[in-house]
Amino acid sequence: MTSLTFDPDQHAGIVALEQRRRLYSMLTIVVLVIILVAGYTQAESMNSGGFMKGMSQFFDYPGDVIEEAWAVGWAFWGIVWRFVPALVETLNIAATATILGGVFAAVFAFLSTRNLDVWPPLIPVSRRMMDIMRAFPELVLALFLIFVLGASSVPAVIAIAFHTVGALGKLFSEVNENIDRRPVEGLQAVGANWPKRMRFGVLPQVLPNYFSYFLLRFEINVRAAAILGYVGAGGLGAELLRTIGWGKGQETAALLLLLFASITIIDQVSGMIRRSLATGTLSGRRMMA
Repeated sequence: MTSLTFDPDQHAGIVALEQRRRLYSMLTIVVLVIILVAGYTQAESMNSGGFMKGMSQFFDYPGDVIEEAWAVGWAFWGIVWRFVPALVETLNIAATATILGGVFAAVFAFLSTRNLDVWPPLIPVSRRMMDIMRAFPELVLALFLIFVLGASSVPAVIAIAFHTVGALGKLFSEVNENIDRRPVEGLQAVGANWPKRMRFGVLPQVLPNYFSYFLLRFEINVRAAAILGYVGAGGLGAELLRTIGWGKGQETAALLLLLFASITIIDQVSGMIRRSLATGTLSGRRMMA
């Protein structure tokens, strides 16, 4: 066995490096603070109003919305019910885009994973394509598609699905990289072709994580679908744009309540399903059934 000896020179060198690192970190923070303060000062001088003055009025509009919603009394729930079709349209946009994006994301994930015996030239091509899909925000792509295809829910579906392929494909690919290779090698040893190796050796391992990421992406896409309504894609966003523009506080409150309630319910249900998949209780119930 070799004994560890204390080297004073080495210890002093490590301490000096640590002190230098802290000094550089502090200087970086100071420079960032100076840049932020200078930028704020410049922006404040160019604004028509003051930032602090605007902050004092931050809750004025939300307060007016709540006050108008309270003033209509029980009729508020009738307004909420009137906007349920807009909520259904938003959910349909998000669900369709998530399903389409999830299917293509799985394909790209399999073609971009090195340990799945994929033809090597396909891997960088698939990865760069997913990078391009992630680089385009849904809002920018939707604006371009609305200009080409017209204002409807179709541009929103295409824009969200396009971004979903890139985002989910990246996550799915990372799941594929962490699989156990032994089932794949065993299937290869008995003569199984590549599709069968993926079907019986890889998919059973990755499907729980795939489904978990899929549900998480569906929550994100519901919010994205609502935002795209502002640019003419329909759904809750289009109604919010109209009610805010016309100053109808009770209708704005109803729309925000529907959006909040739907995202909360989706989050709770998807969280339960993800926990069941992680603990194996969902698959166990399916086997008992």
